[in-house]
Amino acid sequence: MLSRITGLLRETLIARTYGASEWTDAFNVAFRIPNLLRRLFAEGAFSQAFVPVLGETNAKEGQEGTALMVSAIATLLFWALVLTVLTGVFAAPWVIFVVASGFRESNAHDTSLILTRIMFPYIGLISLVSLSAGILNTYKRFAIPAFTPVLLNLSMIFSSWLIAPHLETPIYALGIGVIIGGISQLAIQIPALKKIGMLPRIGLSWVTVKKAWRHPGAKKVLTLMAPALFAVSVAQLSLIINTNIASHLVAGSVSWLSYADRLMEFPTALLGVAIGTVLLPSLSKANATANQEQVADLMDWGLKLTFILAAPAALALFLFGQPLAAVLYHYGKFNATDVSMTQSALAAYGVGLIGLILVKILAPAYYSRQDIKTPVRIAISILILTQLANIILVPWLNHAGLALSIGLGACLNAGLLWRGLSKLGVLKKNAGWIKFLLKICLALIGIGLILYVGAHQHNWIELGQTPLIRIGLLIGWLTLAGTTYLSILWILGFRARNFLYKTE
Repeated sequence: MLSRITGLLRETLIARTYGASEWTDAFNVAFRIPNLLRRLFAEGAFSQAFVPVLGETNAKEGQEGTALMVSAIATLLFWALVLTVLTGVFAAPWVIFVVASGFRESNAHDTSLILTRIMFPYIGLISLVSLSAGILNTYKRFAIPAFTPVLLNLSMIFSSWLIAPHLETPIYALGIGVIIGGISQLAIQIPALKKIGMLPRIGLSWVTVKKAWRHPGAKKVLTLMAPALFAVSVAQLSLIINTNIASHLVAGSVSWLSYADRLMEFPTALLGVAIGTVLLPSLSKANATANQEQVADLMDWGLKLTFILAAPAALALFLFGQPLAAVLYHYGKFNATDVSMTQSALAAYGVGLIGLILVKILAPAYYSRQDIKTPVRIAISILILTQLANIILVPWLNHAGLALSIGLGACLNAGLLWRGLSKLGVLKKNAGWIKFLLKICLALIGIGLILYVGAHQHNWIELGQTPLIRIGLLIGWLTLAGTTYLSILWILGFRARNFLYKTE
């Protein structure tokens, strides 16, 4: 929650200071590159392969064997990241061309080039952070890994505030803030790892690298990473293509998508990432001990909790996008047109939000079984269908078409993952889904009416002249909608205790 709130504050500051322009397009493209590789090295292929093997090693070999495996993996990851960062800094012009070829003849090209070189080392920092997070999450230490993004957001906020006024090109302050944030994120992990006796020893000599390469646990992680790397690459390839398409649209398109993406990520991270993070080590442990009943219980808990919380969030993005975009971003250089363009992207994301979140809940069920090939096959199909959808949607909806294709693809992805798990017998049979979803739909009707009235009751753009009143109205309508939703669920028999699950 703190991570998402500070992230929204960060985006509000960026919108107010820089608006939606060539400069913000340049930053968003440059920042997307380390983010893509972060997902590849850290949150994506690496964590999907590392966490299940770490859980299995911890269950079978104990603390000493786990520490040896962690050091071997850390050594190999460290040197892979050094090579990646050096390559990225020198090859930045080609990287920019691949990600945003539409920038070739604009001022955004040179700016994004410099920002890419400033921020590329962040890939190394955040990947080591994610290694640490995987270890801490396996040991059920969730707080520190969850808190680390707050440090990145705060670093970018203070860099914009304190450093930007002293630079000829103020947007470079954001790049400096990213690096400061990466260093802070890594530093806060070290005491936590020491406390549980899992601080990796990174080998700096060729002998230690060869020894790490021969470690059986490291070999297993690398073997699992191959298909996982392909799966994540497919997903990230879709994002690269979409960014490249957006770079050919009107100036500001990349930024409008980024501002909408930040709002969409609020429920995605709060629900999908948080629940998925808790599920993966618990599912890995249950699979390692062949406790299929616990696996089914965990999945049923995660999926139902996701639906009950994600459905109203999706409806809010779809119906209440203008008030959200206006209150968060409509200041300084961010004008009424920018609000409207961000709103259209938000509505498109709202269509596919549940699918985006469900993928993060369903995928860990495969990874915990060390089955990464199935999500790969599904990801390839989704990539093809998403780009076919872009051919139809982008000429019609412009940048919002890109958001809609991602959302629709995610819904199909979630459906295929769900069907696969049902065939494997991982999901509980006779779990009362029809009755459960009917009750959710009844509650959504009530919240939908309130959000629709609230979105059209006021002129949210003109209310910018009285920002405190506008903020108060937003809080009031959201509070009324949330209270109504929870009240209807309570009347229909839902209780908070039904959604508590003890993983131990």
